[in-house]
Amino acid sequence: MSLNQRPSHGGYDNVAAVRWELLIVLTVTYGASGLRAILRLIDATLSSTKLNEQTATLNAQQSPTPWLDPLLQISSSGVLFAWGGLAVLLLLRHVPLRTNLAPRTVWRMRSKDWLFGAGLAAIIGLPGLLFYFTALHLGLTKQVVPSGLDDNVWQLPLLILNSWANGFAEEIIVVAWLGTRLRQLRVPWPWVFFFSALLRGSYHLYQGYSAGVGNIVMGLFYLWYWKKTGRVWPLIIAHGLIDSVAFVGYTMLGGIPG
Repeated sequence: MSLNQRPSHGGYDNVAAVRWELLIVLTVTYGASGLRAILRLIDATLSSTKLNEQTATLNAQQSPTPWLDPLLQISSSGVLFAWGGLAVLLLLRHVPLRTNLAPRTVWRMRSKDWLFGAGLAAIIGLPGLLFYFTALHLGLTKQVVPSGLDDNVWQLPLLILNSWANGFAEEIIVVAWLGTRLRQLRVPWPWVFFFSALLRGSYHLYQGYSAGVGNIVMGLFYLWYWKKTGRVWPLIIAHGLIDSVAFVGYTMLGGIPG
């Protein structure tokens, strides 16, 4: 069925519907996050305090009340899981199972996905850490504080939950969903790489310029992997592992000075 044809049953594959879906989902999710991050970076740059003397807390406390903050943290993670779930639902319900425009995303998890995910985490995570400390020294990023949560029994489970919520939402929306939808609109692959990577970089800019650049590189690599394999679980696993190690490691070491 052509994208310009209206289907005779149930789903929708026409150009207008795909464009509206892109606009609405990105506005609700990472498009809006990217815009806010850009504005926050502008505000930080205009500040009299040097960028590398400012801090960006990734898991900030949401309430001083001991029993209420965990509930707010869980609800925030739940929103991320819901974002990813919405993208999965849209892809499964409204995208043909076979297409020569984009790889068919494989949703079934395999045991070897954990091995590939760990490998991807090492490829991205270790150079990323070196890049962060170099950028911090050059004044191109804020001091990133992985956790601002209270030291209590809830801290580590909440950090791990948020790590995997981030991975689930980002890799499904920014890679599998966005890549599939753009290809449905006949967007050439170089532009798909550009838009996906730029989106990923944009919503990390609140941390500093280097965070945007580093995540653009990460986005290009992850989209290439999905294009070649059609598999999204190794990307989710890699992202979850990177964030878990960063969040939990920072907490267990009692914070790493910038």
